[in-house]
Amino acid sequence: MITIDDLKFDENGLIPCIVQDHYTKEVLTLAYMNKESLKISMEKGLTCFWSRSRKQLWLKGETSKNYQHIVSIRTDCDYDALVCDVIKDGFACHLNRESCFADEVYLSEQLKEFSIELLYKELEGRKTSPKEGSYTTYLFEQGIEKILKKVGEECTEVIIGAKNSREEALFEIADLCYHLLVLMVEMKITPKDVIAELEKRHVVDKKVKQQKMK
Repeated sequence: MITIDDLKFDENGLIPCIVQDHYTKEVLTLAYMNKESLKISMEKGLTCFWSRSRKQLWLKGETSKNYQHIVSIRTDCDYDALVCDVIKDGFACHLNRESCFADEVYLSEQLKEFSIELLYKELEGRKTSPKEGSYTTYLFEQGIEKILKKVGEECTEVIIGAKNSREEALFEIADLCYHLLVLMVEMKITPKDVIAELEKRHVVDKKVKQQKMK
């Protein structure tokens, strides 16, 4: 286990800390810590930084209540930078955005990012801002019964596809995932909610296994 004394702070006694969302792995912000703020972070389990502009310690969320609960802190191979994995309360950015890194400078059309979270947000947009001719908009307009019917149909098609081939199963699983995301948007269940539920069960499973081994 690396200790604070092993880390390499710069000439100002600071070390850069990349903060990322525990569930989505999205980069939330880049801040700086000194030894004192890092110690406070580890003691409280909440991110505490050194404000270079105000020249003082800054416990994230102390004013805004948007605390960042630390899951882990890792360092790079040179011991001169940190990655802090957090579960956040509210927004990470002072502009009330999920992440400080929201404004694109460049985006490759061939390699542009895809994630479940981005797809979820796009589906949310189809619900809040209906688009004529959109299948997703059609599902939301038809309501929960239609969405549930489609989810049921896709479940059956996954089973049939899996009996035929891997390729067919993959195609049908993708269809099912899409319709499940539509259902999640309709019911205001986010991908984070699902991951948190799975993580909670994983922790329970580990405790059960440990008890059985005793």
